[in-house]
Amino acid sequence: MPIFDQLTQYLFSGLATGAIYALIGLGFAIIYNATGIINFAQGEFVMLGGMFTLSLLGGAGLPLGGAVPVAIILTTVVGMVFERLAIRPLKSATPLSLVIITIGGSILIRGIAMLGWDKDTHSLPGFSGDEPIEMFGASLMPQHLWIFVVTIFVIGCSKLFFNYTVSGKAMRACSYNSRAASLIGIDVRRMVLFSFIISSAMGSLAGIIIAPLTMTAYDVGIMLGLKGFCAAIIGGMSSGFGTVLGGLLLGILESLGAGLISSGYKDAIAFVILLLILFIRPQGLFKKAETERV
Repeated sequence: MPIFDQLTQYLFSGLATGAIYALIGLGFAIIYNATGIINFAQGEFVMLGGMFTLSLLGGAGLPLGGAVPVAIILTTVVGMVFERLAIRPLKSATPLSLVIITIGGSILIRGIAMLGWDKDTHSLPGFSGDEPIEMFGASLMPQHLWIFVVTIFVIGCSKLFFNYTVSGKAMRACSYNSRAASLIGIDVRRMVLFSFIISSAMGSLAGIIIAPLTMTAYDVGIMLGLKGFCAAIIGGMSSGFGTVLGGLLLGILESLGAGLISSGYKDAIAFVILLLILFIRPQGLFKKAETERV
């Protein structure tokens, strides 16, 4: 394959993977901006989306069009229960304690998933078949197009929600100053619950649309969650385009590194980038204030 076609192939694959990281990273950023909590259970919402869809397709016999929304609803309920039982009872916990609690919640959800399902790796059927599409000298699976379309749709809906709805504006107010928001009558605890609802729904959707390509299992959320966190860090923990750009950048660099250097370094690339960002520019490559205005 000519070098230009190879680079095009790596670019398309990287953009698709980066779009998933962007969705997961947005979940991190939404909860962080509303609560100040870094929710390391976000990756488990990604896993639950894929696993619930698998069970609904096989066990319940639902069609794909029915299994996907039900899986998102079930995962969202898990996110709500997690917020109610693990986050809401804490009154004045330190940031370190909250991080430890979310890590503990992640381990608990993963353990329950292992017992409820199994340790095997499963695949979901492609939404539009498995016939490759030739484009600019590269081969794309139809699922890649679904990833692009769904990601753009979710980002657009997120932008409209936070800018043009009362609840979205209230959540933004809480992200700037939760104490001032409560003084003007905003129910901060309800906004925290909303943030978990939105982030768990986003995470489950990301897990569903990527499962036909990468397959799913009880432990896939660990690595996907960490890479989504890396995308959020690159984007300055912005719930806007900063995290989206961070996810796309991470996906492209990871794909190029795996293709041009070695696939064995694929996962390491994300963590090298994360460490470099934390050392050189801990506020992220894209400042939050700038990306929120985009």
